[in-house]
Amino acid sequence: MSSQPSSAGVTPAAGASAGAAEAGPSLAANIAAEVTAFAREVGGDDPVTVVGARTHWGVGGAALAGMREVRAPAGVWEHEPSEMTVRCGAGTTVAELTAHLARSGQMVPLDPADDAATVGGVLACGFSGHRRLRYGHVRDLVLQTRHVDAAGKVVTAGGPTVKNVSGYDLPRLLVGSLGTLGFLAEVILRTLPIPSAAQWLEGDGDPFAALDLLYRPSSILWNGSHAWILLEGDPADVAAESNKLESVEFAACDGPPPIPSAGRESMQPSELRALAGTPGGWIAEVGVGLVHRAEPVQAAHVPSANAALMSRLKQRLDPDHRLNPGRRAW
Repeated sequence: MSSQPSSAGVTPAAGASAGAAEAGPSLAANIAAEVTAFAREVGGDDPVTVVGARTHWGVGGAALAGMREVRAPAGVWEHEPSEMTVRCGAGTTVAELTAHLARSGQMVPLDPADDAATVGGVLACGFSGHRRLRYGHVRDLVLQTRHVDAAGKVVTAGGPTVKNVSGYDLPRLLVGSLGTLGFLAEVILRTLPIPSAAQWLEGDGDPFAALDLLYRPSSILWNGSHAWILLEGDPADVAAESNKLESVEFAACDGPPPIPSAGRESMQPSELRALAGTPGGWIAEVGVGLVHRAEPVQAAHVPSANAALMSRLKQRLDPDHRLNPGRRAW
């Protein structure tokens, strides 16, 4: 992240123009009326919390009781299949976005545990889905955001195309911030083609050996004794990769196991082997390092320098601590 904001990529607008965004060289040339209305609802005075589908409501601690609640606008507003971008309200459910994009053979691999989750909620929590091994962190899917800041103003950051602007990367900063730095109102996301073939396999073989054997598997899940592997891509390639796995004790299955959601912890991918033989109730993402547990996990220690930096950002962007008070993103 560079130290200076980019004037081309970050544009505050107190009185945003009403009306749906018009077609043109930018997917978001104008600010939608729904976003302007959301900014007015957020306002600039009292403590306020943004609510989605509440599918991850306990992440980062509960918002303070009695907070005024607001909801981000919803709807898929623009989709440019040739540009592989989609623009939607942050309150749009993942299920609605997925169904809309599927009609053009495209997707955004958000993969929440519950498709009722909102796009803004998934991004605010920073939860990458079980296909992170292939598609990367969820923040890498975000091209442009419009959020409402602590003063009730609309702020645009990032660029509406894959050729993004340089400078202060607010969109990535907002991902995982739990709405404590700003309330997401609208996002432009990168889309990808839906894989023409997909196959889950399971077995008692070594998942770490399978990772070395395969070319870009989408997911490898492991509970210490059993593993599930997702292959996606061209049918011939998926078949060839499946054949490799059959030689190391894996066979086709219908899908992955339920993934625990009570707690998550991050480890170095190379450290996952040490989990073998530890008590059950967990699923690890091999090659990624995330461990999903059936019981809550104590928050990891944040180095003092990092905590100080985030505290300064919070003070700068929300000096009165009115956005989602009670939630902690670090």
